[in-house]
Amino acid sequence: VELMVNDVREAIRHLRTWTKPKWLRKNWLTFADKGKIERVPFGVVLVIGPWNYPFQLTLVPLCGAIAAGNCVIVKPSEVSVHSAAKMAELIPKYLDPECYHVVMGGPTESEELLKNKFDHIFFTGSIQVGRKIHQAAARHLTPVTLELGGKSPVFIDNTVDYAMAAQRIMWGKCMNMGQTCVAPDFIICTKEVEKAFIAEVKNAMQAWYGSDWKSKPDLARIINAKHFNRLKSYLLNSGKVAVGGGYDEDDLWIEPSILVDVKVTDPIMQEEVFGPILPIVN
Repeated sequence: VELMVNDVREAIRHLRTWTKPKWLRKNWLTFADKGKIERVPFGVVLVIGPWNYPFQLTLVPLCGAIAAGNCVIVKPSEVSVHSAAKMAELIPKYLDPECYHVVMGGPTESEELLKNKFDHIFFTGSIQVGRKIHQAAARHLTPVTLELGGKSPVFIDNTVDYAMAAQRIMWGKCMNMGQTCVAPDFIICTKEVEKAFIAEVKNAMQAWYGSDWKSKPDLARIINAKHFNRLKSYLLNSGKVAVGGGYDEDDLWIEPSILVDVKVTDPIMQEEVFGPILPIVN
């Protein structure tokens, strides 16, 4: 939320500068003309938000669209149920409902929304859904901003400080339990480096969370059963567990885990992990 508030303050602070026309310098071809760049609103913008950081990644694009003078339709993720409900409650309370509207629902409602012509679409989420949005936007030649997933690799060689590397990488993997688009997705290293790295990971996790990781309030849960089952299948069908490996379906809990002997053809290497499992490829 603090990041979102900072963006709002930044927009308010610079709004006058951003909207001011920019006069162009003349040259020998344009010496008799007056040229300037005027920034004008797109019109009606559709913002489709994700579930992993629902307030920040939905309301920051909303802030930018408002600063640019647009009307906005906000479609929060149906997966983060409580956050979506709070946005549906607060946005019409504090913003003009004739200009800013919240649409609730799941894939069916999103598909209906995308049948309409928007002037810009902003989406944060998976590659699969991003493709569908891009195809729907193309029918109307609507420009899009797509912030999609990836597989953020980490390369470790034998010149690093293993303790520091382990702490930094595991901090990135444990934050929101890896349900972050910029979380480390897999590691590339030699077997020699792997052994030293895993030893330091165990030291770091013990120092941070002790022996009972599940009881620590700083370690979150998986968002829902669908994603839990996807991650559990990685644990059972990719490489072998070197750190962690525990899970509790009733609590949607999966331990921060490291897998070794992972092949590039294993299921975990075919898409973004988006969870607390870190495979190592040699």
